[in-house]
Amino acid sequence: MRLISKIVQKEIIVIIGGPGTGKTTIIDGLIEKGYCCYPEISREVTMEAKKQGIEQLFLENPLLFSELLLEGRKKQFTNALNEPHDFVFLDRGIPDVLAYMHYIGDSYPAFFDVACKEHTYTKIFILPPWEEIYISDDERYENYEQAKLIYNHLTETYENYGYQLIEVPKDSVDNRIDFILSKLN
Repeated sequence: MRLISKIVQKEIIVIIGGPGTGKTTIIDGLIEKGYCCYPEISREVTMEAKKQGIEQLFLENPLLFSELLLEGRKKQFTNALNEPHDFVFLDRGIPDVLAYMHYIGDSYPAFFDVACKEHTYTKIFILPPWEEIYISDDERYENYEQAKLIYNHLTETYENYGYQLIEVPKDSVDNRIDFILSKLN
């Protein structure tokens, strides 16, 4: 009798969208359902900068902020590859860094582009702008109009790297999670 081994493809799935579209809420819901998830790291970077006396690192030094995000997201990708789980969800991916740089009109070193090409994700779910749930807070400086522009930059950036984006409908958190899970292999 011949044994056939099953090769399991690691699914690294990214949830993207402009600010205030419900990414963190969905990630929290996936965690409650027992899925392996990695949180957005920009708030960590922002809080660390505040401890060092920099009120808004992204506004004051966007390149440094973006480099810190890039390194953190590369580390998340590597860690996700080593997870024992078949599915790992990330709140934002590496191309988000470039999308935000495009949004503010800043240039960035070539290694940003290389990182996007070397770290590829299985699926990208995008959450559209949703004014009814949009809330500003201390770490989210963008208004709703700016959030819509960021959404456009995210869409363009990910598509430029060859990703087919799966738009998550505006619905209850449970229905949005069910939609995402229904699209997994």
